[in-house]
Amino acid sequence: MANQQMEIIAKVLEQSAKLVEEQVDAQLTKLNDMDEDDLERLKERRLEALKKAQKEKQEWLSKGHGEYREIPSEKDFFSEVKDSKNVVCHFYRNSTFRCKILDKHLAILAKKHVETKFIKLNAEKAPFLTERLQIKVIPTLALLIDGKTKDYMVGFTDLGNTDEFPTEMLEWRLGCADVINYSGNLMEPPTVTQRPSTKFTKVEKKTIRGRGYDSDSEDD
Repeated sequence: MANQQMEIIAKVLEQSAKLVEEQVDAQLTKLNDMDEDDLERLKERRLEALKKAQKEKQEWLSKGHGEYREIPSEKDFFSEVKDSKNVVCHFYRNSTFRCKILDKHLAILAKKHVETKFIKLNAEKAPFLTERLQIKVIPTLALLIDGKTKDYMVGFTDLGNTDEFPTEMLEWRLGCADVINYSGNLMEPPTVTQRPSTKFTKVEKKTIRGRGYDSDSEDD
């Protein structure tokens, strides 16, 4: 029985290798058949694509992409969101430890994913906006596309319920919302090793200007 299974596996691998070899041969044949004019046109198309990508990047940078920054008030939020297709907005509070953890990771991703605008807003200074977006837990990431909120990341539940998640885990989560250009596998999140001593989220009730907020921190 075992020998039959091994033979089947070997046959499948052989067929797969043959298929790949045929595809490579086809590509090489196509390249060999190209004349100088074909190669020149291919070169021009690639150069044009590079120029377009560079121009797009410069436009993003001019709109505040490429850096993680704080906006002073909720009035600025609407102009920032209107100006960019993809926006990640971190609603934070100075006294919440987990907000500082997110700051570190978001600063890294802002430089890597210039196609997306990364901003932060103090929830205490945005009572109207937090009410409108129904933000009740701090930290919360509002993930916006074309001026509309597509998704929320509330606390660290989606990041393995640990303060020690890698930046790649947050990157994967943002990729799932399609708010960044994610090149990894969306079907499988990066591996997160959770220590036995890691506590799960403890929710504490806090009040901001008469409104109740839940704090997603272990020691707030």
